[in-house]
Amino acid sequence: MARLPGGISASVQRLSYEPPEWEFAGLRLRRYTARDHQAVFALHQECLFRVGVRPGDGVYYDDDFARIDEIYLRDRGEFLVGEVRGEVAALGGLRRVDDVTAEMVRLRVRPDLQGRGYGRVLVTVLQQRAAELGYRVLRADTTVRQRAALALYRAFAWREVDRKVTGGTVTVYLEKHLDGDTLRGRAGPEG
Repeated sequence: MARLPGGISASVQRLSYEPPEWEFAGLRLRRYTARDHQAVFALHQECLFRVGVRPGDGVYYDDDFARIDEIYLRDRGEFLVGEVRGEVAALGGLRRVDDVTAEMVRLRVRPDLQGRGYGRVLVTVLQQRAAELGYRVLRADTTVRQRAALALYRAFAWREVDRKVTGGTVTVYLEKHLDGDTLRGRAGPEG
């Protein structure tokens, strides 16, 4: 049993390697398919709206959602969808930056399901998946308004590398070097 950061004891079970699939406490993580598009985009918009990030603010962007297959799945990346009782409840992706670096993006958990460890599972699985894809460095960014996301990255020992202000919004840039445990398939500290 792995202990995820934040004191949650959990068994994240790998159900399938290709296409990848995992299960955790009622959450089923699997690779994105085109039929997920509408629900995934709606969840993305809802989560950002709740923290005050909106189109036109200089921070919000969504052009990648129309090209998930091209940007993520066909370019040595990943895009996962989490379902609870058959409904999209979470999502997250890995986007290739270069041969050794990927960006963890689009971490979202449906607001009424937050606090159950689903975000921690997403980060655990995406870090492992990045290692499987051959990446050694992960990058991410979030805004200071997204306090839960900042806390989540910090719980996984990501380090802040920069901050920038755009249109009145502070964006925090983070980075993590994948260590031996992550490369061997253990992405979070064990208890």
